[in-house]
Amino acid sequence: MTKEENHPMDERERELNDILRVRREKLAYLQEKGKNPFVIEKYERTHYSQEIIHNFEQLEGKRASLAGRIMSKRGHGKAGFAHIQDMQGKIQIYVRMDQIGEEAYEEYKTYDIGDIVGVEGEIFRTKKGEISIKVDKMQLLTKSLQPLPEKWHGLKDQELRYRQRYIDLIVNPEVKDVFIKRTKIIKKIREFLDDRGYLEVETPILNTIAGGANARPFITHHNTLDIDMYLRIANELYLKRLIVGGFDKVYEMGRMFRNEGMDPKHNPEYTAIELYEAYGDYHTVMKITEELVEYIAKEVLETTKITYGDLEIELKAPWKRVSMHELVAEKTGIDFMKAQSDEEARKLAKNLDKIENIDQLTKGKIINAAFEEYCESDIIQPTFVLHHPVDVSPLAKRNPNNPEVTNRFEAFICGREIANGFSELNDPIDQKQRFIAQLKDREAGDDEAHMMDEDFINALEVGLPPTGGLGIGIDRLIMILTNTHSIRDVLLFPTMKPENK
Repeated sequence: MTKEENHPMDERERELNDILRVRREKLAYLQEKGKNPFVIEKYERTHYSQEIIHNFEQLEGKRASLAGRIMSKRGHGKAGFAHIQDMQGKIQIYVRMDQIGEEAYEEYKTYDIGDIVGVEGEIFRTKKGEISIKVDKMQLLTKSLQPLPEKWHGLKDQELRYRQRYIDLIVNPEVKDVFIKRTKIIKKIREFLDDRGYLEVETPILNTIAGGANARPFITHHNTLDIDMYLRIANELYLKRLIVGGFDKVYEMGRMFRNEGMDPKHNPEYTAIELYEAYGDYHTVMKITEELVEYIAKEVLETTKITYGDLEIELKAPWKRVSMHELVAEKTGIDFMKAQSDEEARKLAKNLDKIENIDQLTKGKIINAAFEEYCESDIIQPTFVLHHPVDVSPLAKRNPNNPEVTNRFEAFICGREIANGFSELNDPIDQKQRFIAQLKDREAGDDEAHMMDEDFINALEVGLPPTGGLGIGIDRLIMILTNTHSIRDVLLFPTMKPENK
């Protein structure tokens, strides 16, 4: 057995090293001739690839100037074809020695796939019917020193695609469509809220208290103040302070940070929007949620009927509404609301094998755990799940007809939570008691329990009007609207563990 057979990577590594060496030699050759592409600062373009293709009848015979990356190259002798790729897509170029000159053509023959070029010439259609540019001027704008993945293999390794997104966007151009839609969706969210009188604001990302949600924060240290600080897990408490201060409708969209697990639905940093409307309630923001999603679908996708995997989803409002404890009773056959104590609820839950650590759970936490384990994944069509237990809703107003639950909802599509909202708790005495209960959970080892925020209590004592609040997970919503199944597919640069070099 040869050395190469023993070490199959050796041959490939040598081949790659040869490619890297040759490309650098080509660059050195150009630099010696005074044609260093890296000193070029600007290139004037008149058209993009798809603009020419879609408007060929009007543009045929006219001149165009384009720039893009060489994605394929063929031909020999005194003429050749190549495809260049720009922001919009690909277009063929036709290069002939008698058109661009012998010296320029000799340089063109040294160009590699991945090089970025600027071309000028006449728009025409080849004998085979392909819309092309007949080049009479050509300039190397950037020399690519690294080879792109071979076209018959492509960039298939999912981890590598996330890690080297710049290559993913080049060799898998369909990926770009998801992120173009993402930008359009975010733009339409702002448009929807701005048109309804909401004011976009900014609140701190560095917090002295990790508040507004139950989650484990990222901790950093401020050297000048000599204090630990937290990257925000939510912007809720600051936004409600603004409602106290007299703003009636506010929203903020931006990055949140939670030091938690990573899976297809979770990334440590993600985009969310929270909005608050004074003198509204959870019904107010439920209506906003379903109307907003319907609006985005119509504006960006031009339909309210979408496909997610093999499921057909209708996003048109109004959406179904159902109480959490009713869903749990339907799926498990147990109506926990009839339990008169935590102990009685624990006895009932002993028959549910998916719920762990039952002896440590309250009645409300058992209902919430049963919902997550037995109900959540089966909610396919857009649905508002209402009336979460007080135990898991430290910032929501109690339901006046059943003080064990809150006027809160979560919106689900395809088994995934995309939004959370409620009638905001504005009773400072009740709020402080709930914070105290959360502190006991922290002392018992729950590092996701809410911290005490004395200044927020003070704001509530000044007076928070009745308010409806809403949070939407932007990444998850975009996943639904673009038929993607991992949050990493809608984040340009998802969090990755550093490569072990």
